[in-house]
Amino acid sequence: MKAPDGKYAWTATVGEKGQIVIPKQAREVFDIHPGDTLLLLGDEKRGIAIPPRGAFSNLFDIAFQENQEDKS
Repeated sequence: MKAPDGKYAWTATVGEKGQIVIPKQAREVFDIHPGDTLLLLGDEKRGIAIPPRGAFSNLFDIAFQENQEDKS
């Protein structure tokens, strides 16, 4: 079965220390490098999600911009 364009599925095994290895293809597709920090979101019913890098940057920019304007 071929996945739709832009859709992927991978598996990862959790090691003894609770660590997972992100598959090489996933790291390449999402430009993940050693030392990068990933945000993990969890929902007990829906599972764990790792949003794309920068997904929240616009929200943070708006929040910090408004805070700077309030201080002026």
